Amino acid sequence: MTKRSKGRRVALVTGANKGIGFEISRQLAGQGMTVVIGARNEARVAEAATRLRSEGLDIHHVRLDVTDLKTIEPLPQFFEEQFGGLDILVNNAAILLDEGTPFDELEINVLRKTFETNFFGVFAVTKALLPLIRRSEMGRIVNLSSELGSLADLSDPESPYAGFLSFAYSASKVSLNALTVLLAKELRGSGVKVNSADPGWVKTDMGTEAAPLTPEEGADTPVWLATLPADGPTGGFFSSRQPLAW
Repeated sequence: MTKRSKGRRVALVTGANKGIGFEISRQLAGQGMTVVIGARNEARVAEAATRLRSEGLDIHHVRLDVTDLKTIEPLPQFFEEQFGGLDILVNNAAILLDEGTPFDELEINVLRKTFETNFFGVFAVTKALLPLIRRSEMGRIVNLSSELGSLADLSDPESPYAGFLSFAYSASKVSLNALTVLLAKELRGSGVKVNSADPGWVKTDMGTEAAPLTPEEGADTPVWLATLPADGPTGGFFSSRQPLAW
């Protein structure tokens, strides 16, 4: 059994076997935290954990499919028994299935599948772990959103993303931002901070090699939000550590 070292914070990052989630985990662990990385594929998440441990980081892994309650329900007991609690939750897992699909060609099952991961999965994981995070002196919840989930940006014909079609993905991120605002409102005064982060357009499987940012750059704002001081913001939407219009 592994219990947290005195003063060492514990974090969970979902969808962390690669891309931005992997880099967020590396950066948090590099600050002296114990980090648990979660992903659907047991072999891949185990391999990712091994790679990070080879760098001398305190990394653990758990199989976590955010669309499967059977993998979510054991999480509170796992963190309680193994680490004595949980301080930080980074909801990173997400899918993009409808890039370039016009509204009249979008199948409703694609919309539902997108929301299952990008919205309902975040709700389910956060709800399960919130009692532990409430107990933390520095409880932090970071939801990985996107500028494509900004209503201000989506309605701006001059936006650099004006020609990007992704109804399901954008709608799911708009909903995720609403979750951020409403949960932060409910938790205001508790010490728990809840924020949305836009990592930018990052070179990942989703972002492709055409993206201008590296995973290291994309992880910066989420890591900043995960480590906010007591006087830091809550209920906000941030890109490059600056407020982003909802």
